[in-house]
Amino acid sequence: MSGCLIIHGFTGGPYEVEPLADHLHQVTDWEIVSPRLPGHGLGENGKELELTKVTYQEWIQTCEQAYLDLKKRHEKIYLIGFSMGGMISAFLAGKYSCEKLVLLSTSRKYISIPRMALDIIGFGQKALQRKLKTDPLFVHYMGKYGSVPIRATLEFLKCMRFTKPYLKKVHCPVFIAQGMQDGLVPYKTVHYLDKEIPGETEIIYYYDSKHLICLGEDKEVVIDGVHRFLMRPTTTKNALAMS
Repeated sequence: MSGCLIIHGFTGGPYEVEPLADHLHQVTDWEIVSPRLPGHGLGENGKELELTKVTYQEWIQTCEQAYLDLKKRHEKIYLIGFSMGGMISAFLAGKYSCEKLVLLSTSRKYISIPRMALDIIGFGQKALQRKLKTDPLFVHYMGKYGSVPIRATLEFLKCMRFTKPYLKKVHCPVFIAQGMQDGLVPYKTVHYLDKEIPGETEIIYYYDSKHLICLGEDKEVVIDGVHRFLMRPTTTKNALAMS
């Protein structure tokens, strides 16, 4: 039996990767672990936790401990990370080892303001169609807009600086999935990831996917791509595109 650690993104929670975690739980006999990072998600009684009370070291330590706990029970470990969780997963893969690494909408470089502006225009169109309140990206933006403390953002940037050097230490097969319509992480970020990771990489751009790549309308295609990668060996660097 193998272990699989799935790490969510900055200001989010395990819900961001829940569809993928549920799928892998159903189709494999792996132990699937998706921890909530300190200060993220919802706390007791459904109240939001405070990001201002935690540091990036606590996020790293939480994931590192989850990895080490899995490693005690399983020889093979698969690492999956979404957004900031992708960089933390890369850190673990570089510092220790893993069977395979999956990076989803990984926040390696910066936030795309132009892409976010296009998303806002799209929100206006959906509002006219009375479909806005059910749009997962709109709900995501509204939950975050103006609510992220400056201190937490600085901790996020520290986390990016800390984890970046470990990309060069990743030698396992890597699957990189990036949405072309991502409003937070521009698709060009994939170039930097591929350039810095010495291990074999498989890259897929999903034309219709936005940042919440596991929650979008084409999430089934994304999840299937991750599952296929995890189930077979990766032998050459390549870039594919999915419509």
